[in-house]
Amino acid sequence: MARRTPIAEMQANQLIEGIYAIQNCQLGMTKGGKPYLKCLLADRTGRTPGRMWNASEDLINHLPTNGFVNVEGQTQPYQGEMQIIIQHISPARPTNDDLHDLLPSTSKNVSQMFDQVKKILDTIADPALKALLSQYLKDDQLMDLFRKAPAAMTLHHAYIGGLLEHTLSLLQLAEVFCPLYPKLNRDLIMVGLFIHDMGKCSELTWEQGFGYSDDGQLVGHVARGVIWLEKKAEQCTAQDNAISDSLLSVLHHMILSHHGKLEFGALKIPATPEAIAINLLDNMDAKLQMAIDAVRENDTAVQLGGNFTEKIWALETRLYRPDPTSSKNELTGV
Repeated sequence: MARRTPIAEMQANQLIEGIYAIQNCQLGMTKGGKPYLKCLLADRTGRTPGRMWNASEDLINHLPTNGFVNVEGQTQPYQGEMQIIIQHISPARPTNDDLHDLLPSTSKNVSQMFDQVKKILDTIADPALKALLSQYLKDDQLMDLFRKAPAAMTLHHAYIGGLLEHTLSLLQLAEVFCPLYPKLNRDLIMVGLFIHDMGKCSELTWEQGFGYSDDGQLVGHVARGVIWLEKKAEQCTAQDNAISDSLLSVLHHMILSHHGKLEFGALKIPATPEAIAINLLDNMDAKLQMAIDAVRENDTAVQLGGNFTEKIWALETRLYRPDPTSSKNELTGV
């Protein structure tokens, strides 16, 4: 079999064949009412839309919504993206070597990022919060998962090490943000940012491709984060470092409210200044990362004939790609 072409190396009108990760596989309908397959195809170098015209509903039902597939097709430039027009597709079982090439990972040094997280958390002064953090940081099994977990399935930081990278970004943002609002409780914000998504270590799976665990389907990362917080607080009490009920309630609230709105999965609307800060910082980092990935990761996008991305539903719009100050754009006349 010919060498599988990595997503990042695909050229226009190129025949491709091989195993790829598939994400968000679903049935679409053309304007003429005919069904077609739409999905994202991915490997460790990137991801790109896939389309199969005249695909039957039976075929789509036999494909994983998120998993791995063997694909034969041809690349096609469309609105600045290199989509793949699929001729043949079938479920696949990757080998360990395949997985190394297929699962995206952070480009940053995991050990260095984790050390930076611990260094920032070491600046927390409140004794109770310091004792609570100690219970998390000395949980080797949890911290091992924290260093590996993606932050999401597809939207932002959706790669091995993504949760750690996202958390570090939030802590670094808070270091800049908090001095501008000195009446905010910096210690609470830092701890809230560290633990608010910790449940994703249990919610998501990544050893055989990104997916939701049984715990993720049945409990979810918000509830799991609250359960773990209860356990860590109990461990503090057992070591004569009891967390007060009022402090524990506020920490619970940060986890329960970090999605901001009920329709976005929050169980409570943010009701403290610190909870509002956590929601805003979390939302900013997630959306900016989505936007950057969409418009600044593909230098050839404008050359492929499109200044705008397809609509990004999480951002509720199409994004304009060119940077008007870039010399590349000046040379191409954009």
